[in-house]
Amino acid sequence: MIDRHILPLQKRILQPVANQLVSYGVRADLITLTGFAIGLSAVPLLALDLYPWALLAILLNRLFDGLDGAVARAAGPTDRGAFIDIAFDFFFYAAVPIGFAIADPAANALPAAILVTSFMGTASSFLAFAVIAAKRGLTAADYPQKGIYYLGGLAEGAETIAVFVAMCLWPDHFPLIAFSYAAICLTTAVTRWRQGWVAFAQKDIDANVRT
Repeated sequence: MIDRHILPLQKRILQPVANQLVSYGVRADLITLTGFAIGLSAVPLLALDLYPWALLAILLNRLFDGLDGAVARAAGPTDRGAFIDIAFDFFFYAAVPIGFAIADPAANALPAAILVTSFMGTASSFLAFAVIAAKRGLTAADYPQKGIYYLGGLAEGAETIAVFVAMCLWPDHFPLIAFSYAAICLTTAVTRWRQGWVAFAQKDIDANVRT
């Protein structure tokens, strides 16, 4: 919901750093892979109740995620880069709740499972819309720098990271935070289903009329 407002500021902050990295020969794919490895390290840290360190890993992952995009813009984006960026992001998002579930299975396993299920709804609706949008040559005006069609919603990247931060700061409240955010994610999935249903049905009608 707020990603489109944050991205221009992120670009202004990170682009000078990215330009310098490009001059040193650093590739965006290397930054993506490094950030992904750091992000996944949050899972065992969470499982061991090392919440400050897990929070640091999560924040570094997001820093690298912004930096790889800035480097790609400076050096020239690639399809491979766009692919691993979005694929790794969704895996990272789903992995973090598992760390909390391992830390306290009795209290956290069910809310973690429901949250991951809700993530499947947001991720699948996002990617399914992007596939059809690409097929039809559609572009997202609010996110022109993205490698694929970026469909917004109530639950986007910034909101998800804010929730992860809250979970790390108040781990005893993980069930409440997880259930609450799962409801927001499910609402996002439903609105995206409706958006795809309406948008693509209308284009099908227009195509049938032309033929």
